[in-house]
Amino acid sequence: MNSESNKPKGTVFLVGAGPGDPELITVRGLKAIQNAQVVVHDRLANPELLSHAPENAEKIYVGKQPYKASVSQNQINQILIAKANEGKTVVRLKGGDPFIFGRGGEECEALVEENILFEIIPGISSSIAAPAYAGIPLTHRGKARSFTVVTGYTKDKDELFDNWEHIAHSDTLVVLMGMKNLPEIVKILTLYGRSKETPVAVVESGTYEYQNTVIGTLETIVDRVTGFKRPATIVVGNVASLGNQLAWFKPPIEARNREYELKQQKIFTG
Repeated sequence: MNSESNKPKGTVFLVGAGPGDPELITVRGLKAIQNAQVVVHDRLANPELLSHAPENAEKIYVGKQPYKASVSQNQINQILIAKANEGKTVVRLKGGDPFIFGRGGEECEALVEENILFEIIPGISSSIAAPAYAGIPLTHRGKARSFTVVTGYTKDKDELFDNWEHIAHSDTLVVLMGMKNLPEIVKILTLYGRSKETPVAVVESGTYEYQNTVIGTLETIVDRVTGFKRPATIVVGNVASLGNQLAWFKPPIEARNREYELKQQKIFTG
């Protein structure tokens, strides 16, 4: 009898790494990293978090980059399954929260099919963290009683704006992964009747020390964010203008210098 077939399977912990600042990871998430035998990590998970893993832990980078060859989702699923079948404690470290545009649901489905135990450790999503660091409350009595989070990118662009006629007038609309399609996003919102004077904020690299925020309107925002890099969080709605008054996080002036470029390259390209 093959002894390997009797070996207990390991457990996979899907850990939300938070929006960028490594101090924003949860206590439980940090403990999971500290006890990991394998860490499978994303492009947007701050690499500083890897220093908390045991020295002998295996670290596997599976970050995806736009328009570049990268590890497919199926390959990632198979890595998680293979390592768990070795009896390892596996941490799947994902930027933000595993279940908010993080494909965590797909990974869990793959683990269920293989009868592998898993645990979800939520993380702080950039959809709420980046606006908070820019002084923008997504809800505010008298200004916004609800907020909606959507993706600003799909592989099939024809599907991107499905149902946007129903969400265009959300009190607050938060768009993730939307910088490339920002001109189209502005057009579709105005097409469905959103005023060109609606305040819009774009928060680049939210919660990092080189965070950059620009506030304008649907009419002006595209021109005002020329040169912005991804990742960025877009906030549409009256609350966006509150960032002019409530911005509390003051990144250093040198945030746009060469040091910034090097950090961008390290953190967002792996």
